[in-house]
Amino acid sequence: VSTQSTGDGLAYELYGTRDVLERHRHRYEVDPKIVAQMVRETPLVFTGTDVTGQRTEIVELPRTLHPFFIAVQFHPEYLSRPMKPSPLFCGLVRAGRVVRDARAGEK
Repeated sequence: VSTQSTGDGLAYELYGTRDVLERHRHRYEVDPKIVAQMVRETPLVFTGTDVTGQRTEIVELPRTLHPFFIAVQFHPEYLSRPMKPSPLFCGLVRAGRVVRDARAGEK
């Protein structure tokens, strides 16, 4: 499925494009009727939808609240390969290293 990123979140930064091609996970979805309420009442940022704009595919928290919080409604592992890992996996490892280095600097 092609996912359209807003172009200003972590997903865009990791993938380097607004067009993310991954396999959609069909079992669970965010109810489109509650997205507006969640935007008003939570710090969640909905940064990606399917190409119709109806189905949420990517949700993030600002990095001011968490160093790496991104939830996706697709399977990044399907296209990931040992020598070409998913951008999400690379981003998670990089974020972990940043946190580790910051903690090491505090000691």
